[in-house]
Amino acid sequence: MTERDLAEMAEQVWVSYLDPEGVNPLVPHGDVKQLSEVHSTVSITGSWHGHLVYASSQNAARRAAAAFLAMEPDEVAQEDISDVLGELANIVGGNVKAMLPAGCFLSLPTVVLAPDTASYYPAAERISGLYGIWDGEPVSISMWQSVKQEASA
Repeated sequence: MTERDLAEMAEQVWVSYLDPEGVNPLVPHGDVKQLSEVHSTVSITGSWHGHLVYASSQNAARRAAAAFLAMEPDEVAQEDISDVLGELANIVGGNVKAMLPAGCFLSLPTVVLAPDTASYYPAAERISGLYGIWDGEPVSISMWQSVKQEASA
């Protein structure tokens, strides 16, 4: 799964759900250290093990929920943000799963409405990511592959 693959999937999501008019696309910039305040994760298990993480600022998350639900940003509740971010991770995760070897399963999404320090994957390493700006706000989609843990003696 390359950055290019993730960019194509993100473009499909933006055109279908977040920016159908093509006014504010996600603009990649490659800054892996950008801050994020909300995270939505789906895990993939089976013949491949890892996670897909959709992360953004709170403002980008609110805008995504508003666009997805055809609402104004000030009408969006925290539950709406959580539901939509979970769905976005699920949509992209499903597309990723389709590109992986047969025998993979997708978990239900987990959404964390907290700074990036609240979400980390100690048994996984980042293998790919799309990092960009959406209307001035940070958004990222990253892939994390599980690493085998050595048995402790």
